[in-house]
Amino acid sequence: MPRNRVLVVDDHTLIRQGIVGLLQAQTDMEVVGEAGTGEEALREVGKTSPDVVLMDIGMPGMNGLDATRAIRARFPDVKVLVLTVHDREDYLFQALRAGAAGYVLKGADVHDLLSAIRSVHRGEVYLYPTVTKKLLADYLRRVERGEEDTSYDGLTDREREVLRLIAQGQTTTEIAQTLNLSPHTVQTHRDHIMEKLDLHRKAELIKYAIRKGIVDAES
Repeated sequence: MPRNRVLVVDDHTLIRQGIVGLLQAQTDMEVVGEAGTGEEALREVGKTSPDVVLMDIGMPGMNGLDATRAIRARFPDVKVLVLTVHDREDYLFQALRAGAAGYVLKGADVHDLLSAIRSVHRGEVYLYPTVTKKLLADYLRRVERGEEDTSYDGLTDREREVLRLIAQGQTTTEIAQTLNLSPHTVQTHRDHIMEKLDLHRKAELIKYAIRKGIVDAES
């Protein structure tokens, strides 16, 4: 049976080399490359054609989420498994929306990491158990409080601020002044919001904000 071809992406050399050593010891896996940035990961995928990319999120330059999105767009047959220290639901949702097939924490047991790689290679979705439990507990708490519609579908705090100001009718320049950001940064946040919510026009953003209670219809 052909071995699972894995590309390991992490900007910390010691962590990356440790993972590479672990995977090389598996009879059903082959490490075909390494990368320390999102840009390098994209190049390596093109050169090595891995089955699975083990992807860190926090990296300089192109981060792991943007790299995942780019890899899935250019190489749709390649599976991406996110390996991260973040157990927050917004990171999980962003990873899944970017096209990741799995999400596992760096504090995971070795057996869990190997199981995750094998699962996504088989075409399954893998979510680390403690993350799943946390998501369920958070959701049930929101339901009990009547707050389940306030999560904004995985938007970051800054993206929520930008969405609220867009819905209030502020222009990109006005939002930049309000939040002390550059207009380019505001536009980038707006693009990410639209991508995450699968919305394509300002009117759709406003309707979404009203439906979620971010602003009221009168405003």
